Amino acid sequence: MAAMETVGTWVSTWGGRLVMGGLLVGAIAACGRGPTVAPRNIPIHQEWALQPGSEVGGYRVMGGLGDVSIEIKGKAIRAPFDGKVQPTDNGCIAFTSPEVPAYLFRLCGLQRPRLGDVRAGDKIGKGQVLQFAAMRRQPDGTWALVEPAVDILERTVGAGS
Repeated sequence: MAAMETVGTWVSTWGGRLVMGGLLVGAIAACGRGPTVAPRNIPIHQEWALQPGSEVGGYRVMGGLGDVSIEIKGKAIRAPFDGKVQPTDNGCIAFTSPEVPAYLFRLCGLQRPRLGDVRAGDKIGKGQVLQFAAMRRQPDGTWALVEPAVDILERTVGAGS
């Protein structure tokens, strides 16, 4: 019985410390990330087998048909308009703006993106290679990939700034 009391004391003492430590670490981590933004599911009009987030041979696919790959070499990616940045359910981010309401931009390859409301020109992340896709809302609510405008890409990669 003494052994059980010793184990019980250890569990209550160390278990409590571990739980409190975990709560403290979680609280600190939450403070550094800003507001929680729910992941967005983007239903794509075109169905291709390989999409960002798919796996091939144990490696994660970063882009697919319709994506433009830009080598950004660790440089900042900026919001092209005032808008909102949301995580997607495939590990990328979605950028939407009331200035271009029929369009959604999917950006993959960014490290620690800034989520939530942003102003035009705000830094929203950085990375080595940006996978950029422009999508237009279809009447049925799905999104079709379209060719992105060069001026929007230039604003996004911060050209001229």
